[in-house]
Amino acid sequence: MAIKIRFGGYQGDNSVHTRGARVFCDTLQRIAGDAVEVEFRQNIVDDGRKASDLLSMTEAGELDGCYFSSSYLAGRVPELALFDQHFAVPNRRQAYAVLDGSLGQRLTSEVAENTGFLVLGYWDNGLRQISSVGTAIRSPADCAGLKLRTLASDDHQRVFRALGFEPVTIDVRDLPDAVATGRVDAQENPLTNIYNFGLHDTHRTITLTGHLLGVALVLFNRAAVESWPEDVRRVVETAVAEATAAQRRFAEEDDDICAKALTEAGVSLIELSAEEHETLAGAARAEVDKTRQRFGADLVALFEADLAGARA
Repeated sequence: MAIKIRFGGYQGDNSVHTRGARVFCDTLQRIAGDAVEVEFRQNIVDDGRKASDLLSMTEAGELDGCYFSSSYLAGRVPELALFDQHFAVPNRRQAYAVLDGSLGQRLTSEVAENTGFLVLGYWDNGLRQISSVGTAIRSPADCAGLKLRTLASDDHQRVFRALGFEPVTIDVRDLPDAVATGRVDAQENPLTNIYNFGLHDTHRTITLTGHLLGVALVLFNRAAVESWPEDVRRVVETAVAEATAAQRRFAEEDDDICAKALTEAGVSLIELSAEEHETLAGAARAEVDKTRQRFGADLVALFEADLAGARA
C-alpha cells in the first residue's frame, strides 16, 4: 500500500515556495513511484486557515510536511534566532554556507530535540526590504513613529524598535488588507512577496535595505518520518534536496524579475549608499548583539566559521 505524504503551503502559484514545493512533490513521485502518494495543499489560507497554522497542522500530523519561517519557531528553539541577526550576513552565498554547514546541522539537531519536527531543508525566504507609503527609509529619522508590520519575533521587534519604528505583528493572511487600509505605514518582506501580495499597490516606495535573508525551514512531522520505511525516508530526503536547490535558484531569479515588474509599475526602488546602510546597521547593532549574547560561545563560533569559510 502506498504511503500518503501530505505537504502544505500558504502561497499562490507564482511563489518561489510554491514552485519549490512542486519540485519536491514531482521529484518524490518520480523517484518513489507507486510507493508513495503525494498530496500538496498549496495554500491553506484559501481554506480559511492562518498561514501560521501550518506549524500546528504539521506537528499534530494533519500534514506530514510544510515550509515556514524559522523565526516562528525561535521561541521553542532559541538557537534558530541566530538566523535573525539583522545586517549580519552580507549576501546569499554566505547565508547558504551557514545553512548548509556545521551550524545548520547543529540547528537541525536542536529542532528535533525540542519539537515534534524534523528539519529536512533550509529554503531561501528572501532578502527582506522595507516598503512604505511615503518617504524612503534612509536613516533612523525616517523610521520614527511609523507602524511597521514585521514577524512574530521578539528579536525582530527589538531591532525595528531601535530603528524608531512601532513594530506590529500581523499574520501574512491579513497583511494585504493591513497595508491597503493603512493599518501599517510600512512593512518588511522580500520583493517577491511585496509584488505577489500586491502590497506595492499601496506602498509605492521600497527601500532596498537587504537587512536580513529570511530562512524557511522545510519541516516534517518527526513521528511520521520515523514510521516510514528506510527507503521512503531516503527518497523524501533526496526530493527535498532537489527542491532546495531549485527553490534557492527561483528566489534569486525572482528578485530580478520582481524588481523589473515593480519598476514598470511605477514603484520607486531606493538603493542605499554604503554610509546610509551602515547608519541603519549601526542603530540596530546593540539589539543584534543582545540576541547573540544568548548563545554559547561554541554556537557563535560555528556561525562565524561558516561565514569565514564562505568569504575565503
